[in-house]
Amino acid sequence: MLQTLLQPARPIGPVPRPEEPEPRTLTERAYRALRHDIVCGQLAPGLRLRVEHLKDSYGVGAGTLREALALLVSDALVTVEGQRGYRVSSISLEDLCDLTDTRVRLETEALRQSIRQGDALWEQALRQAFAELSEAEAGGAARDPQQWERANRRFHEALIAGHVSPWTRHLLDILYRHGERYRHVAIRLGATAHVGRDVHAEHESIYLAALARQEARAALALEAHIRLTCDLLTHHAGAASTVTAPAPGTAWSDPRPSPRPTARPGSGPSAGS
Repeated sequence: MLQTLLQPARPIGPVPRPEEPEPRTLTERAYRALRHDIVCGQLAPGLRLRVEHLKDSYGVGAGTLREALALLVSDALVTVEGQRGYRVSSISLEDLCDLTDTRVRLETEALRQSIRQGDALWEQALRQAFAELSEAEAGGAARDPQQWERANRRFHEALIAGHVSPWTRHLLDILYRHGERYRHVAIRLGATAHVGRDVHAEHESIYLAALARQEARAALALEAHIRLTCDLLTHHAGAASTVTAPAPGTAWSDPRPSPRPTARPGSGPSAGS
């Protein structure tokens, strides 16, 4: 018995999720729809999620909606308040800084390990992911944001795919989703509107260093890439200690003068990481 426990037949930890297929259950469909609306800001931070109202909006029963909300609680996108129901998780600069630091530590180390352990198949998958991302970024500001987000996510996953650690991938999956949420906040606040950022060049720098097996250079480039969203929002917020996300389509204007926008390949509405 002891030997069986010491030599598990499969990797320990959650199984990494593949590209998400079509939802197979009503709970999964409601979960994805709610998750999308929270990440994109359609459901604002701190909003109380009333099951009796939302079940009609998402076309499911109360029980199914509660199951979906329970999944979102496990993702830390929703909080539950005892007998008072559910709320969309709040956001703040403090939370963003903690999220960014944690993601940097995990993802840069995963990238280093991936560069050391990755084989020819890893290189091939990384080349394909970068080619798809480059195509999505070629349209600049006119690109399809959802297509870019999918390609960006696949690229970041391909970078660390050589590192076989289901727990690392599981945790980074959650952190990436929260980072995506803050990217949408940055866009809505206009924090990226006057920044001449070349996101494609950032991705290319990480990609070339990874392929060249230059793990220190790749890790530094990845860290700078991840931290920029936090830096942009911190600058935009000024001395404020929290970020309040406006309704979609509105923006929080920074009273300080900003440099004139610079048109660069790969720049656009995304905060980039």
